[in-house]
Formats: sequence, C-alpha cells, structure tokens
Amino acid sequence: MAFDQLIAEINMLLSEMENQPRDQWELHEVILEKLNELRALGLPVPQDLEQLEERLSSELKIAGRRR
Repeated sequence: MAFDQLIAEINMLLSEMENQPRDQWELHEVILEKLNELRALGLPVPQDLEQLEERLSSELKIAGRRR
C-alpha cells in the first residue's frame, strides 16, 4: 500500500474519531494498525502522527483508569 494512501486512510479515521467519539477505542486501534503498516513497509511516520499516537495512547490509558 502506498504511503499516500495510508496517510489518507489515517486522516479519514481521524475525521471519524472527531465525529463519533464513542468509537474512540476502536478507531485508536485502527490508527495504530495503519501506523504500524507504515513502519513495517519501512516508510517514514510523520512526526505529527507519532505525536498523535502518543497523545491518544496517554488519553486512552487515563480514560481506562476512570472506568
């Protein structure tokens, strides 16, 4: 899968996350899968997406503790 296509899919998932916050856990997992695809293909992961990955992980860990 081409780099541009993976980035487009990640952007689409981010839009979904904003519009449907109740699916945040599932979307987070899908975003992580896409980022791991980039890494597996040896493609660069943009810094903003790495920062997003860290932020989402932190936020979801905090939310998980509150449950």
